Amino acid sequence: MVSSGIDRLGFLIHDVQRLLRKRFEARASGVGLSSAQWRLLVRVAKEEGVAQARLAELLEIEPISVSRLVDRMEESGWIERRADATDRRVRMIFPTPKAREAYAQIKSLAGEVYEESLTGVSTGDRHVLIRALEAMAENLADGETPSCEKVKSTEGAAA
Repeated sequence: MVSSGIDRLGFLIHDVQRLLRKRFEARASGVGLSSAQWRLLVRVAKEEGVAQARLAELLEIEPISVSRLVDRMEESGWIERRADATDRRVRMIFPTPKAREAYAQIKSLAGEVYEESLTGVSTGDRHVLIRALEAMAENLADGETPSCEKVKSTEGAAA
């Protein structure tokens, strides 16, 4: 018998992620990017010079879909492609100034949505929640570096 609500964990995580995304997309709709474009923009802003093939892995979508997405975003001035210095076949993706500005806006909007979602949750409980989710991500990573670890390492480098 599963106790203490653990049997609902997957549903809760899914619902919270879906509701966070829905709230964020409603707030960010004025910028003119789809959710797939937002996701790509965030990855490119965090990992400037990421290979297009790696973007497909990070976003968990097919390389051809990433290629089309990158085409549209490049045409709209959000990103630029550059050939890799060591392998001309590899295309590296970089954010434009327009994308960097939008990324700052994205971070601000996301912070607002996170704060709304955590209304009524104490500071201590917030820390416990984050630590528990990080532990779960590590436990399930199967050798991958969880996204939360990548974020922690880039935040530490910026500090």
